[in-house]
Amino acid sequence: MPTPTTDKITQAAMETIYLCKFRVSMDGEWLCLRELDDISLTPDPEPTHEDPNYLMANERMNLMNMAKLSIKGLIESALNLGRTLDSDYAPLQQFFVVMEHCLKHGLKAKKTFLGQNKSFWGPLELVEKLVPEAAEITASVKDLPGLKTPVGRGRAWLRLALMQKKLSEYMKALINRKDLLSEFYEPNALMMEEEGAIIAGLLVGLNVIDANFCMKGEDLDSQVGVIDFSMYLKDGNSTKGSEGDGQITAILDQKNYVEELNRHLSATVNNLQAKVDALEKSNTKLTEELAVANNRIITLQEEMERVKEESSYILESNRKVTKDRTADGQALTEARKQLKEETQLRLEMELAMKMLEKDVCEKQDALVALRQQLDDLRALKHELSFKLQSSDMGVKQKSELNSRLEEKTNQMAATIKQLEQRLRQAEKDRQLAQQDNRLFKQEFGDKINSLQLEVEELCRQR
Repeated sequence: MPTPTTDKITQAAMETIYLCKFRVSMDGEWLCLRELDDISLTPDPEPTHEDPNYLMANERMNLMNMAKLSIKGLIESALNLGRTLDSDYAPLQQFFVVMEHCLKHGLKAKKTFLGQNKSFWGPLELVEKLVPEAAEITASVKDLPGLKTPVGRGRAWLRLALMQKKLSEYMKALINRKDLLSEFYEPNALMMEEEGAIIAGLLVGLNVIDANFCMKGEDLDSQVGVIDFSMYLKDGNSTKGSEGDGQITAILDQKNYVEELNRHLSATVNNLQAKVDALEKSNTKLTEELAVANNRIITLQEEMERVKEESSYILESNRKVTKDRTADGQALTEARKQLKEETQLRLEMELAMKMLEKDVCEKQDALVALRQQLDDLRALKHELSFKLQSSDMGVKQKSELNSRLEEKTNQMAATIKQLEQRLRQAEKDRQLAQQDNRLFKQEFGDKINSLQLEVEELCRQR
């Protein structure tokens, strides 16, 4: 029978990933290593049962955190590298592996002759129906000669979408159609929940990098997608470093992200404005057609009144005239037939007018909804413009601070230069003083020697 301590360690092992004497856990924007000794070994009061929904939620959260780390590390390394990325770049490879795991999460298994098969190529094929621009990528993937499996085609599609800088737009369009995704994913899958929308929003930041792939000679079918956690690990007991040196770079990255998002919103606003203009033109055209139909109905009503008058006149004539009953009966039948046709035509025109009025009401409702969306997008654009101005102001303040620091540095350099000049001048003065001292000692010594000689001479004379 397992002991409570063993049960606790087993439960902890199900929640974390163990590497030797350490376990991996999420700490902010890093994966941190922590020793096994910090696991509490107190016995549990009751054994807990794992809920499938809870496990799926944990998997979604872990995949979202890995996507955040992968995208952030890829953007930072690409901006520091400053060149176009290729397929051999390790952070880029890890990004595609993480995206593959996100697209495979909760994927329904399709039964084939060889067993069950899970492929994310099926949902990606739907993008060309939602966004016409993606049809070119899908056609290019299908035309690649080296791809034989759906997994390889899905990997090629991700790379081409990243090269086109449309990956975020395609993923957003796909996630917004939950009714289509339900055919491929379970209800608790990442693409069906809020985490998928968050990842699609994070992908907008990848539009600031440039990538170039050559997939003709690359074997995408047999690659093994394994996440390398070592790229995102740091010591859990280490302290955070200073962030002063990277603030300007972070602000510039945020500025680029806001500009890219603003560009996408401007394009969306332009598309909605074009749709609104088209709907207004269609509404005007339908209004004109409705006016023509109303005029036609009025004309038909007048003709029907005239036919009624003629019919009444014919009936009165039939009462008065006793001869030619057969001819009068035929005339009456024709009049009744004409009256029936006119009545049927009037009913058809009334039905057409009701349909036109219904269509006009629907167009007006759609126009109101589009105008509301346009106002919302304009408000969001205004907010993003304000954030962009704030970022520009922060960059300007940092630039002014740097200029003041450079000015102080120049002043200190000039002061140091003056001190060095004074030091050299003092050294020259000291050397001159030493030279004068030597000359003075030499002259004074000569005089002392001459005096000693004179004294000795006087002593001998005495």
